Amino acid sequence: MPSRAQQLLSLGQSVWLDFIRRGHLLSGEFDRDVRKAGVVGVTSNPTIFQQAIAGSTDYDAALTEGIARGLEGEPLFEAVAIDDIRMACDKLLPVFERSRGMDGRVSLEVSPRRARDTAGTIADAKRLHAAVARPNVMIKIPATREGLPAITATLAAGISVNVTLIFTLARYREVMDAWLAGLEQRAAANGDLAALRSVASFFVSRVDTKVDGAPRCRREPPSAPSWSRSAAGPRWRTRASPTPSSRPWRTARASARSTSAARTGSGRCGRPRARRTKPTATCSMSRS
Repeated sequence: MPSRAQQLLSLGQSVWLDFIRRGHLLSGEFDRDVRKAGVVGVTSNPTIFQQAIAGSTDYDAALTEGIARGLEGEPLFEAVAIDDIRMACDKLLPVFERSRGMDGRVSLEVSPRRARDTAGTIADAKRLHAAVARPNVMIKIPATREGLPAITATLAAGISVNVTLIFTLARYREVMDAWLAGLEQRAAANGDLAALRSVASFFVSRVDTKVDGAPRCRREPPSAPSWSRSAAGPRWRTRASPTPSSRPWRTARASARSTSAARTGSGRCGRPRARRTKPTATCSMSRS
């Protein structure tokens, strides 16, 4: 019987593993997750790596080797993280090729220290993309005000982007504009758009966790179900209509599909069928 993740995949939803650890990659467990559980992608961030490094002995040899080469701090972390990302990319390459680039992606995030530094984020994105040197790597960029032009510039450079830390619909629309601008710049320079894929991770659960734990007032705090009901209302349908005035939701003809994500629980969800960038979610699961 197909796993629940495989059933989701048959419905057009991609399950990404919100977890990475060297022992999991080397033991064969990750391969089983891909082969039997329906995992078709991986995402990472510095916190995920911190937990993997601090919570296991998997990295002791790599850290010792890096320190012997004179690495410390961020360069040491990047050397360890890039090795894992390359390994995951290689293991997911058959999925990537079979899906023609839609699945089989692995995300590596730029340093949080560059969250308010546009130029630094762009430089990090290009450097990390070149260092991983795999066709199925995505570079994760936070949707801060300074991150928006970095998203555009990174896409214009031909690098697939996973946009993270989106908490409001207003910022989501700005991310869509930044994404479209990147594709337009890439096209204007006669760049190849076929390989570009994008994910926009809309953090629903983080808001829910915060408000659901707060003392109850006269009004029930918002939650993911109530957000979904609002998104299905007439105002949403009006804004989502493909008219020239609704630029954030206009038809995206530049790439085979656009991707978007919503967070539910600790998992990541995100992949609407492109032609229109409405936030229909694809799922992803996390490991504890």
